[in-house]
Amino acid sequence: MKPRIALPVPNSHEQDYAARALPHYEHSILQAGGEPVIIDVTAASAAIAQEVKTCDGVVLPGSPADVDPEKYGALRHPRSAAADVLRDNTDELLLQDAYNMRKPIFGICYGMQSLNVWRTGTLVQDLTSVVQHKAGRAVIEAHPVAIDPASRLAGILRFAGVLPDGAAPTINVNSNHHQAAEILGDGLRLVAWCPVDQVKEAMEGTDEDHFVLCVQWHPERTYDVDPASRVMFQAFIRAAADWHQRLLLKQKDFESVPGKR
Repeated sequence: MKPRIALPVPNSHEQDYAARALPHYEHSILQAGGEPVIIDVTAASAAIAQEVKTCDGVVLPGSPADVDPEKYGALRHPRSAAADVLRDNTDELLLQDAYNMRKPIFGICYGMQSLNVWRTGTLVQDLTSVVQHKAGRAVIEAHPVAIDPASRLAGILRFAGVLPDGAAPTINVNSNHHQAAEILGDGLRLVAWCPVDQVKEAMEGTDEDHFVLCVQWHPERTYDVDPASRVMFQAFIRAAADWHQRLLLKQKDFESVPGKR
């Protein structure tokens, strides 16, 4: 049985963006061996919470919205986009379940920012840099990203044979964002950054027994052409499958206890 992956609709306001972006995430999850479960962000909270209980992992996708700066105690920057309350509410429900149950999490672009704020971190609301972080969908390699060689992400990329040796090995990534993590939230660590301007590009959870990986770029857009993108989704899906197997073992152990049903 394929692991079921909760995937919220990226945005409740811009249906064109959601229709354009969602198939990339679905394709990547399917090709990596998972079953995407689309979460309707306009549904009632109780229905969303019930749906996510049936899932083995969570992908938090990108979005044209920006996280409400009030959530991290900042005044709104003039260039901050409007918040998407329904998407934010959905992310919080999915994250609450995933952290409570130790389900794997893969955050992408806005998903990384959303998780960071949920974990009490803050954001840079509008980047100013010589690096073109908002290069857009058509640019497959926008800038380099340096990877912490001791990180889970480095291990995943080494498994794919795409990470060169070095004190801070680098890969080239696409890029389409104007905000980024500033202060990292509780239980998160920086594992990748742009070596030109030090913008934070990836973070992981600090608990070794909980797969939490977030990247600021868009591996779902390059799944078919980039080994690094593929192996990240594959590692996440493996973690979700392992989580499901552990759940089955726990249920089996519970049912084997005398007097339990």
